[in-house]
Amino acid sequence: MKKIKSAIISVFNKDKLEKICHLLSKNNIKIYSTGGTYDFISKLGIKSEKVEDLTSYPSILKGRVKTLHPKVFGGILKTNSRSDIEDSKKYDIPDIDLVIVDLYPFEETIKNSNDHYEIIEKIDIGGVSLIRAAAKNYENTVCICSPSQYEKLTEILNNNCSTDISLRKRLAVEAFNKSSVYDLKIFSYLNESNDSIELRYGENPHQKGRFIGSFNECFEQINGKEISYNNLLDIDSSINLLRDLVSDKAIFLIHKHNNPCGVAIRDSLTEAYNDSLACDNISAFGGILTTNKIVDENTANQINELFFEILIAPDFENGALKVLKSKKNRILIKLKKFPSENIQRRTCLNGELEQDFDNKTETFEDFKVVTNIFPDKNNTDDLVLASIIAKHTKSNCIIITKNQQLIGSGMGQVSRIDALNQAINKSKKFGFSLDGASLASDAFFPFSDCVEISFKNGIKSIIQPGGSLRDIDSIEFCNQNKMSMMFSGIRHFKH
Repeated sequence: MKKIKSAIISVFNKDKLEKICHLLSKNNIKIYSTGGTYDFISKLGIKSEKVEDLTSYPSILKGRVKTLHPKVFGGILKTNSRSDIEDSKKYDIPDIDLVIVDLYPFEETIKNSNDHYEIIEKIDIGGVSLIRAAAKNYENTVCICSPSQYEKLTEILNNNCSTDISLRKRLAVEAFNKSSVYDLKIFSYLNESNDSIELRYGENPHQKGRFIGSFNECFEQINGKEISYNNLLDIDSSINLLRDLVSDKAIFLIHKHNNPCGVAIRDSLTEAYNDSLACDNISAFGGILTTNKIVDENTANQINELFFEILIAPDFENGALKVLKSKKNRILIKLKKFPSENIQRRTCLNGELEQDFDNKTETFEDFKVVTNIFPDKNNTDDLVLASIIAKHTKSNCIIITKNQQLIGSGMGQVSRIDALNQAINKSKKFGFSLDGASLASDAFFPFSDCVEISFKNGIKSIIQPGGSLRDIDSIEFCNQNKMSMMFSGIRHFKH
């Protein structure tokens, strides 16, 4: 256990600080403070020492530099090593056991002001440095970086002012999380000010929206209205699927609400478009179209008959552009290169989630045949296609393919059986035969029920991750009914 004997306090938000200061004073803990915090503490009738008196250096540059001094950071970073003790004595560096700091309200300023210089002034330097120093030296220093931690600090001050190493480490973790999120907000703002797109609105008209990134690095818009928030989400989904579908043949994709509703791989672009549209020509209305080939005039004439939001291609023939530009709001985009994807981020609760980009894409060589029946050549190609489409479809999902074409999909269901029935019904609705088709599931089958339904509808081959305690039930059913099943060993949830 380590006892707190001295503290430095430098906070922007003084809420709930009064109780903490009284407890520090009651326990005879020496207080160092800065600027407005010193004034606040003094008005409470509590003694504290100005940081300027400790450092023998005034607050300069309108208060932007106050705590950045060896006597402050030496006190926070000091360890019990002989050399640290000798340095502290030589340079008259005090021990600082407790750091209470919050950060300038950068995010709040962004929300309430459009003044760039006002926003920049709210980038905290000293506060972040104090937090990081205290958190780094958690073996010797307690770091309190938010008023939300005052309740825990109150417990400490009411418990002989002592802390154990596990508590100090936990507070350090919270501190580094605080500083990393803060830095990310600054990065996002500065990146936005240099390369951003103000969108017409967000997901809905009552929401503001903006894109922060380098859109023009990878894409060139050559026609149409401003790109919307929802357009960008569809573009992201479509481009990620196209990236995984490596083929010398023509690939044509149609996306709606971030899900593929049309996929076909054919010898010619016109065939690929027509067969992609045939997958679901109702959902294709207002969709996002994407291809890996230069759009020719003949294909453009056929595409022109469909109402769609966006067409993305490596390039367009002059004749094709003349046809497609006949509707001025239609968005035409050249794909210059695929965006580099390393980390995915999204907001969650009062923080953010971060994960590695799902860059795993299976080939047939990655699959393991677990049944007595081996899939034939057509089924092997279709299983790979189905598996890749499933990776890019909202979970729970089932994907059915045949002859390198998406013929049925069920997505975003809470039940895998519901997803399967949706895919089967959709396939039949658009006139496809399921006899000999291939099926992919984004996660394992906990029971054999989905396999049994698939068999009754003529599906011949299945690819799934495997890993259920009852995998053997599905495998045995396939063996008894001359179906082939393969395990990928990889789950691709998309939430």
